[in-house]
Amino acid sequence: MRITHVEYQRYDLELIEPYTIAYETIGKATNFALRLVTDTGLVGYGCAAPDMVVTNELAADVEAHISDTIIPALTGAKPFHYARIVEELRPVLRSSALAMVDNALYDLVAKAAGVPLYEFLGGYRNRIATSITIGILPVAETLAKAREFVAQGFGIIKIKGGLDVEEDIARVRVVRDKFPQIVLRFDGNQGYTLDQALHFIGAAQPLGVDILEQPTSIHEESVMGTLTRDSPIAVMADESLKTLADAFRLTQHELTDMINIKLQKVGGIWPALHINSVAKSAANEVMVGCLDECGLGIAAGLHFALSRPNIAYADLDGHLDFKVDPFSNLFQLDRGILIPNGRPGLGT
Repeated sequence: MRITHVEYQRYDLELIEPYTIAYETIGKATNFALRLVTDTGLVGYGCAAPDMVVTNELAADVEAHISDTIIPALTGAKPFHYARIVEELRPVLRSSALAMVDNALYDLVAKAAGVPLYEFLGGYRNRIATSITIGILPVAETLAKAREFVAQGFGIIKIKGGLDVEEDIARVRVVRDKFPQIVLRFDGNQGYTLDQALHFIGAAQPLGVDILEQPTSIHEESVMGTLTRDSPIAVMADESLKTLADAFRLTQHELTDMINIKLQKVGGIWPALHINSVAKSAANEVMVGCLDECGLGIAAGLHFALSRPNIAYADLDGHLDFKVDPFSNLFQLDRGILIPNGRPGLGT
C-alpha cells in the first residue's frame, strides 16, 4: 500500500461562545484535515489544531508545511513505515502538523488491518468518561454552566481558573455544594504563585477536588515540584510537557503526580506512546487532553486513550465548543461517556 495523493481541507471554526482561561480568551479556532489516498482505495485522515501558545504554530504555518513538506514527503510513501516517516518529519514540522500526519498514517494502517484504531493500538477498553470544561466565569454563571452539564449527564466537571484565587475557590465551592455527587477538577493554566496555589489547595481539598492541573508557571518547575510533594490533591503537568524529554525530566525529579498528553502538543500517537511509557514507569497517571479540536482530532485522542491501561482519565471535549463540527459522527457521547463508532481506523 502506497500513498498516491495528498490533499487537505482548512476549517475556520467559530465557537458557540468565547471562553476565558488564565492567559487568553478564545472565540474561534482553525483546524486542518489531511486526507491521504492510497493505491488500495483506503483513505486516511488526520487533524491539526494549531495554537500559538501550545504548539507554537499559526494556521499559516501549517498550511505552508502541507504544501512545502508534507505533500512531497508522503506522496509515494508506505503508511506502514509510519515510525520512520514521523521521525524524519519531526525536525521539520511543529507539533500539530506532525500530529496530523501521524494520525492519518495510523488511520490508514488500522483500516488496512480492518479494525478500529484503538484495537490496532492494543484495545484495552472500548469507552471512557470525559470531563467537560467550564472557562473562567463569574460564580453565578459557573453554577449555571455546571447545572447545564449535569443535566446532560456529565459526571466530571473541570473548572478553569488562575486569575483570582478567592473567586476560584468560591466557584468550586458553589458547584460542589449544588452537586455533591460529581467529580470536580481544576485547571490553573499557570496562573498561580506558590502561595496562591497552596491557599487554593487548602480550600479545595475538603471540597473533593481530585486533580489540580498546571497551577504554576512552566518557568518555575521547582514550584510545581513543591506542590507535588506537599499537596493532598494530585498535581498534573500540562503546559510543562510537550516532548519525551519533558516527560523524563518531570517524572525523574518527581515534579508532578500526573501528566496530560495532548496529541496536538506532543506530535501525535507515535511520540505519545513513548511519553506514556515514561509516565507508567514513574507511576504517573495519565490524562489524554485536547485543544480546540473538531471530532477528527478528538477521535484520535479517544482511540489513543482507549489503548493503554494506565490512561485512566480523558478531557476530550474540545469539539463541543464549535457551532459546527465537520467530523461529528466518529464517536458517540452518551451521558459523558465517549464510545467510538466501531468502524476501522478513526471511524471516517
